[in-house]
Amino acid sequence: MTDEALLAAFERVLHGRRTVRYYRPVPVPADVLAACLAAAAHAPAPHHRPPWRLVVLTRPAAKTQLAGAMGAAWARDLRADGVAEERIAALLAGSHARIAGAPAVVVLCTDDRALDRYPDARRQAAEQQMAAQSAGAALQNVMLAAHARGLATCWMCAPLFCPEVVAATLGLAPALRPQALLTLGYPAQPPPPRPRLAPDQLIVRWD
Repeated sequence: MTDEALLAAFERVLHGRRTVRYYRPVPVPADVLAACLAAAAHAPAPHHRPPWRLVVLTRPAAKTQLAGAMGAAWARDLRADGVAEERIAALLAGSHARIAGAPAVVVLCTDDRALDRYPDARRQAAEQQMAAQSAGAALQNVMLAAHARGLATCWMCAPLFCPEVVAATLGLAPALRPQALLTLGYPAQPPPPRPRLAPDQLIVRWD
């Protein structure tokens, strides 16, 4: 039998979450942030061994250092693509502001030590993919938990383009692979509604 109140609360959280890139300059209380992050532990995990770990940055110096290192890596890629310096400067300024200006930054990593080991590259690559998929579920849990507490988030995939830079900047153990970056804080303004795919657009086969 459906719990109508529970369903209604779930629908409000699910439908209300939005991507927000700009936040009020208000720190997120440590206990509130910890409660949001704890939601990651309830995500499904391959082999019942959670393969994700979180790095949390709230100090301005730490956020600025990471934003600068990632920005330098991005600038190298943009120059290799032939992007004009003026455009590069604008892109980096926006990215730096979003990361360094967020009250909290969470870097989600997968942990190779939680994976099974195979002698062939094909199955080992599948293990890595399983971990990445599970990490996405963990991050979604954090985002929904944050929204339920009046916070907003923005999922950034930039660490996938410079994992070595992120790992070196954060001093991560070799087994930890940066997968995503989440900015988190109280929204500067209510986010606009976004169009969503309808079921008939999502489902390609129903036999």
